[in-house]
Amino acid sequence: MRRTFLAVFGIVLGSLVLSAPASWAAAPKAQQSNQTAGVYKVAIDPGVSLDDAAQSMRLRANALNLKLVAELPLSKQVEAVTGKPQRTITIFQFCDAVTAKELIDMSMDFAIYMPCRISMIEDADGKGWLIMPDINVDLVAKEKNLQQELTTRIKKVREGLIEIMQAGAHGDL
Repeated sequence: MRRTFLAVFGIVLGSLVLSAPASWAAAPKAQQSNQTAGVYKVAIDPGVSLDDAAQSMRLRANALNLKLVAELPLSKQVEAVTGKPQRTITIFQFCDAVTAKELIDMSMDFAIYMPCRISMIEDADGKGWLIMPDINVDLVAKEKNLQQELTTRIKKVREGLIEIMQAGAHGDL
């Protein structure tokens, strides 16, 4: 039971903020029919380049006061090692430092799941995707007995991550 909870919780906090609020039905739906459990995936619009999607995500995160704390260009790293061109794989890491600190104050174990991650992947057909963990915050909050105020802030960050992904997918500035 504990191992299952930790696995679920890890996916949840890997996005630091975990799942959709009760208003999930109103949140934008991912643009793929075969969603994988625990994964929120959005297709990047055909007219939006991966560079434009990345720039839109950076700008939206800044507007939402979610700081871009790291950008990991994994495909460029592989290309440098192998000398062969690679499909794009970039991991963006965003953080709400105050919320993160409060979670860590509750338990140091939360630290391994931070910051929030959104991956930008180019599939074999050249189509771009934005992907992040998708877990139920309410379930985790109940399991860890999180205070309502902290749960609300975590949901707000989660909603911000969805907004960042939607901005990237549509090339919104």
